[in-house]
Amino acid sequence: MHVSFYGATREVTGSFHTITTDHDTILLDCGLFQGRRKEAEEKNHVLPVSPKILTNIVLSHAHIDHSGRLPLVTWKDFNGRIFCTRATAHACEYLLEDSAKIQEGDASYLNYKTAKHFLAKLKTGNGKKKVSKDELRDIKSLLKSGAHRLKTEAIEKLLRKHQLEIVNPLYTMEMADESLEYFRGVPYEHPVTIGHDLTCTFYDAGHILGSAMSVIQYSGGSKTKTVLYSGDVGRFNKPIIEDPTLIFAEEHRDIDLMIMESTYGNRVHDPVVDMKPLLKKVLDETFDRGGSVIIPSFAYGRTQELLYFLHELYIANEVKRVPVYVDSPLATKITNVFGEHPETFDEDTHEAFLERGMNPFQFEELKFVQSVEESMALNRDTSPHIVLAGSGMCEGGRVLHHLRHKIHDDRNTVLIVGYMGQNTFGRLLQNKGEKYEADGRSGPPPKVRFYNKEYPLNARVVTLGGFSAHGDKNELTRVLKESNLRIKQLVLVHGEEEQSLAFSKYLKGEGFDVTVPYHGQSIDV
Repeated sequence: MHVSFYGATREVTGSFHTITTDHDTILLDCGLFQGRRKEAEEKNHVLPVSPKILTNIVLSHAHIDHSGRLPLVTWKDFNGRIFCTRATAHACEYLLEDSAKIQEGDASYLNYKTAKHFLAKLKTGNGKKKVSKDELRDIKSLLKSGAHRLKTEAIEKLLRKHQLEIVNPLYTMEMADESLEYFRGVPYEHPVTIGHDLTCTFYDAGHILGSAMSVIQYSGGSKTKTVLYSGDVGRFNKPIIEDPTLIFAEEHRDIDLMIMESTYGNRVHDPVVDMKPLLKKVLDETFDRGGSVIIPSFAYGRTQELLYFLHELYIANEVKRVPVYVDSPLATKITNVFGEHPETFDEDTHEAFLERGMNPFQFEELKFVQSVEESMALNRDTSPHIVLAGSGMCEGGRVLHHLRHKIHDDRNTVLIVGYMGQNTFGRLLQNKGEKYEADGRSGPPPKVRFYNKEYPLNARVVTLGGFSAHGDKNELTRVLKESNLRIKQLVLVHGEEEQSLAFSKYLKGEGFDVTVPYHGQSIDV
């Protein structure tokens, strides 16, 4: 067996690894790169291996940085299946569709900008004079229907006519829909054949609903070789879903190679038990100022966890019961997915809610925002409220509109509850806001630029790292040391280089044989 690493190597996004035997090539995850637009675009358009040579795909979980390029593979002569848990398959129905919608929307907007710029140059004699407001209105009327709807066909016709560059989406809704035909949901701890003498068994990774550690076993000839791919490993003692698996079947205990994530390999989170009091503190302080709380939140996992905690705080009357808005159509759909998979919930969730006939993700003050008009009205709402909106790393979506209307006001709080990747707007917001706080909020507030305009970052920026769905250094180590696994060799992926190398150094000191691979590196098993 050969294992090769083509994504999430010394970086966090774009998970993409292969296992190759004499007969088969198995792909482990097929994630989207996220970060700087140009760099991510270049990486996402190139598949490291041809879909034609892939036997099957093993998907650890539904997050887009692990699943987001699947439509590219299934569209190009792929003849296998995508094996994952049933909850993951269910969630991908919405996540991949949403991703395609974003790809199409981004491409349309960039084409609109090109066309608008070209027509403006024509109107102004190739930039020799400034375009007037009336001329700009005329240009927009050619390219837009109303305030928001782009005339996509007219724009592309104009670009073709004048031989201007047309940006195509990475994939379309049609491609995303077709990819769903390749999914096969499998229960946890139920071996399934994925190739010649190759089986895969999923164990709960405790990261998000349906996330799995994948045991890939090759029984060729007289020897058995076993690879364990962790996917993303979750935290212990968190609500809703089960903890990461520590007890594996006897036939899966001897691991020749373990591929493990290292997102927080050099960091220790706040204890999970402290999350609700810390959330309460942020809410109380904000509401005492008369402000609102804006939470950039991942639609899958983080939103539902926050709703769970807010529901508990509201039941106990521990905080002011202001309206709570989920302003993300995708998060609304994913919350419904959670409701349809109670078999994955942990004991505490059953005791706290299900056995009392209550839905953890529904309460009186909660409203799921659907239309753009509703979202725009909420932007203008100055009364105290809580809004959870996408995207989680503030790279797009409705959260940017809430920030545009709220970050100038020091009564408000931007609550960071998840990982912000390098070079994302969320990381910039987090760094600038926390530095301003550390400096005692003295002097003028820092400026942040988005939507082609600068805004003063007056709002408080608070990070509650304990909400992370990724295990920290101690929890990852717990999986390695307290599980019943016997691990011969360890490879660290899915971590920024600083995190992966620091975790590698620590684990080597604990007696593990550890490698941090480079892009394209292969290891023999």
